Amino acid sequence: MAPGHVAYGLQAQYGLRVTADTVVAWERGLLAPDSRELTALAGVLWCSPGELLGTPQSLREHRMARAMGVDELAHRVGMDPSSYRRMEDGNRWRGNGRQTAALAEALSLTPRELLTATGRDGELAELLRSAATTRWQAYVRPIARMLPLPGRQLEDALQRLHSDYHARMAATSSWGASAGSGESGKDFLDRIVEHFWALTTG
Repeated sequence: MAPGHVAYGLQAQYGLRVTADTVVAWERGLLAPDSRELTALAGVLWCSPGELLGTPQSLREHRMARAMGVDELAHRVGMDPSSYRRMEDGNRWRGNGRQTAALAEALSLTPRELLTATGRDGELAELLRSAATTRWQAYVRPIARMLPLPGRQLEDALQRLHSDYHARMAATSSWGASAGSGESGKDFLDRIVEHFWALTTG
C-alpha cells in the first residue's frame, strides 16, 4: 500500500486525519504513532501492533504490542491508571514487588525484558557490584523487589558472583600474579550484569 492509501484507510476506517507525509515519516522512523494511531495502523495493514513495533523495549511498547489499554494494564497490576500512565510516560517504574510481578505476568515479560522495560538496568548493575564486593546477603531483598525471581535462585546467583569476584581478587594478590592480573576483577565487575543473567537464565 502506498502512503496515501494508508492515510486514506486511517481516516475512512478510524476517523484519524493523518497525511501521507506523516505515514512516510512513520516508515522512516522520523515520527512515531501514538497508541491510538498504532492500533489503527495495524488494523489498516491487517497485522498486530506488535508486528509493527519490532522488538519492544519500553513499557509502552510492550503494552501496545499486546493491544492492551492503560486502564486494563493498570487494573491487572493493581494500580491507579493515572499513576501507571505517569510511570509509563517517564519510562520509570516505581511499583512495589507485588505490582512488579503482576506487571511481568500481564505483559509476559522475562526477568531481563522486565528490567529493560522498567528502565532499571543501571540500578541492577550497581546493586550487583556491591553484592559481589561486600556482603551479598544484604542485596537479596533490593534485587528481589526489582525482579520476580525465586528466592533461592537469586541467593545462589549472588553468592556465586561474590565467590567468583573474590577468587579473582585473591589470584591477583598472590605472589605469582602478573602485573596486569588486577584487570580480571575490574573486567568481572564491568560485565557483572551479563554474569548475573548467565547464572539466572542459563
